[in-house]
Amino acid sequence: MTLRLFDTHAHLNVDAFADELDQTVDRARQAGVEAIMVIGIDVATSRRACDLAAQYPGYLYAAVGIQPNSAAEADVDDFAIIEALAGYPGVRAIGETGLDCYWDDTPIELQHVYFDRHMQLCRQTALPMVIHMRESGELIVDQLKRQSSVPPGIMHSFTGDWQCAETCLDLGLHISFAGMVTFKKSDALRAVAKRVPTDRLLVETDSPYLSPEPFRGKRPNEPARVEHTLRCLAEVRGVSPESLAETTTENARKLFQLP
Repeated sequence: MTLRLFDTHAHLNVDAFADELDQTVDRARQAGVEAIMVIGIDVATSRRACDLAAQYPGYLYAAVGIQPNSAAEADVDDFAIIEALAGYPGVRAIGETGLDCYWDDTPIELQHVYFDRHMQLCRQTALPMVIHMRESGELIVDQLKRQSSVPPGIMHSFTGDWQCAETCLDLGLHISFAGMVTFKKSDALRAVAKRVPTDRLLVETDSPYLSPEPFRGKRPNEPARVEHTLRCLAEVRGVSPESLAETTTENARKLFQLP
């Protein structure tokens, strides 16, 4: 039985898919993927995400933003462009934003500034946020706790412990898992995934990165492979893949305010 799937995080707007986009979308449809969120990391990729949402209306949707590792290279007017793009048809989220303590492309102080700006844009537009975390869970939680209000959103490609997950859930966020949860040594992450409430659980590929087992290390990852992450989560949680796919897809549709 074909599963009903929603890939909540894919970078179909990068060069890896430039010559294979139609074929990639076709494979996703055949695999049961009924919608894909295309994520911007800077002005160029955010514009491209909007273009793809217009090219595949009702199937591809766009998130627009300046990712923390892109913030240092952003021009002074770039965030104003993101604010304008947020009003485009097909844009259903803001981001990706957040914090990254693995790479040192952007000073952490500047990352905090951009994270705050994205959250304010979420409040202005009533759109959810997509949060990037890499070795930064504690700092993200601290910044979220300082907010007057925390917009709805996703901890994308979650890799934190249960304490971090629980705090994010208490703040109203969804938790999304990518291919890492399928890796053989990811027992601790699977233990976290088992405990996330069903109504806050999402799946993603983070294409073209993080290919799940049995495709680990094989790029580009693509939305059709989100099924493997979903099936891993279903096994861990002791439920049928069909029921979990249905639930996670409905979670995504509700969060992104889709029909």
